[in-house]
Amino acid sequence: MEFKFNFPEGYTFAGKYEILSFLGSGAEGEVYLTRETDTGIERTAKFFFPNNKITGADNTRRLAKKLYKIRNCQEIIQYHTHEKIWFKKQKIICLISEYVEGELLQAFLARQRGKKLNYYKALHLIYAIACGLQVIHALGEYHGDLHEGNIFVMQYGMGFKVKLIDAVDWRDSRTANIKKDICDLIHIFYECIGGRSCYANLPIQIKQIICGLRKDLITKKFRNAGILKTYLEHMEW
Repeated sequence: MEFKFNFPEGYTFAGKYEILSFLGSGAEGEVYLTRETDTGIERTAKFFFPNNKITGADNTRRLAKKLYKIRNCQEIIQYHTHEKIWFKKQKIICLISEYVEGELLQAFLARQRGKKLNYYKALHLIYAIACGLQVIHALGEYHGDLHEGNIFVMQYGMGFKVKLIDAVDWRDSRTANIKKDICDLIHIFYECIGGRSCYANLPIQIKQIICGLRKDLITKKFRNAGILKTYLEHMEW
C-alpha cells in the first residue's frame, strides 16, 4: 500500500512548525509549506517516507551534511535544519529548508510558444544552472538528480535566476555523479530547445554543446560545470 502523510493545514510538528499547504510529492516523500510558529518565517519541509533504503536515517543525515557543505551555492535551496518526528508510530525524518517562490522549469516550458525556448534563451538558462553547479562541483560534490521538475525558474529576462531542489547523496563515485550532472544538464538544454524535432536545424555551435547526446563526448568535452560555464562564456559565433 502506498504510504502518504496527508498532513492537514494547521498541523504542527517538532513543537515549532505549522503546516500551511501541500506543495508536492515524489518517490522520496512529501513537501509542505510551513511556518515557524515563533517567528512567522515560512520554510519548506520535506518529509521522507519511512522504510525506504534511499531515504533512511543514514542517507538523510549525509544529505543534510552535504547541503550544509554546499550552502554557499546561491542556486541551491538553502538547508535550515534536520528534524525527527513520530507519525503513526513511525520515526519520520524531515529536512527544513528555505521557501522560494518560482515556477518549476517543466511548467515554465509548458506555457512557452511551442513548449520550448529559442536557443538564445536556452543558453542563458543552462548558463545560470552551470554557475550554480560550478560551485558544487568545485567542492567535489554533485546535485545527482537534475531534471525539469527539480529546477525552479525564479526570474528571467536578460538572464535567468534559478534554484535547484532535491539534491541527492548517493554512495557511489562523486566523479561519476559530477559527469551525470553534466549529461543531465545538456539533456535539459536539448529538451528546452525542442529536442529531436528541432535538432537538425540548430546552428553548429549549439550542436557542438549537445554532442549528439553522446555521454562519452559530453563528459570528455565538459568534465565539470566550471568547464561548461567557461565554454559558454567564450563561444564564438
